[in-house]
Amino acid sequence: MSRLHVVHTSTFRYTTPVQASYNEARMTPVSQAGQTVVSTRVEVTPQTWSYDYRDHWGTAVTAFEVLVPHQSMVITAEHVVEVGDVASPRAVLGWDALRAPDVRDRMAEFLADPPTTQVPDEVVALARAAAGDLPPDEAAVAVCAALRDRLEYIPGVTTVHTPAAEAWAARAGVCQDIAHLALGALRALGIPARYVSGYLHPTRGGEIGETVSGESHAWVEWWGGDWVAYDPTNRVPAGSHHVVLARGRSYDDVAPLRGIYAGAGTQELEVEVRITRES
Repeated sequence: MSRLHVVHTSTFRYTTPVQASYNEARMTPVSQAGQTVVSTRVEVTPQTWSYDYRDHWGTAVTAFEVLVPHQSMVITAEHVVEVGDVASPRAVLGWDALRAPDVRDRMAEFLADPPTTQVPDEVVALARAAAGDLPPDEAAVAVCAALRDRLEYIPGVTTVHTPAAEAWAARAGVCQDIAHLALGALRALGIPARYVSGYLHPTRGGEIGETVSGESHAWVEWWGGDWVAYDPTNRVPAGSHHVVLARGRSYDDVAPLRGIYAGAGTQELEVEVRITRES
């Protein structure tokens, strides 16, 4: 078990004063098996009003408004979280059980693809070849590996709105693109799967007391009786160096910041994530 101190700072700057802005932040970690939130806060400067709630997917959301003229806005999310590796799934279903009508009805939201996770026939064929005769849990790992082998990690090639099919065509992208491709491939095989957003400590373990530049990160979870978390970008199970913020069908359900503003100018965004391992 590790205790991680995360400070995530997002700074918006506008070329001309903004009269008002209306926003949602999904930047609060969840307490769950293998992850305990010790403390958390989301602070916005300036801020007129805020309200906290849980969305359809169980994610903590901070909705806030700024109703005074402003030329910059800073959102600081600070958390202390204890994280550890999760025990192996208690139940592992075979293909026949996964295809049962009650499972497909219950998991329908995680079997259907929004536009961002739809994959071309070439990816479906690759997934089927990688899965072969393996049971679903082993097939899921094999599919993630096959996709990652063919996709180069290159920042800047894609954006948060790039569909999985475009990232595949470029054979390049970042963790979000790799997660989207994995989701589309797994769902094509009939394995329920969901998108996970959070933070990644760049060094497994890491030196106690050292503050490092962390990363906003994305990985996947698939269901085979229990949810299994896996990081296809780094080819490892998600565990003690991952901090979960939100889950959904794709990035569109878990964007850390979403909003609109009233003003004629343009905006620039600067993001910094700092992580300190405290124990």
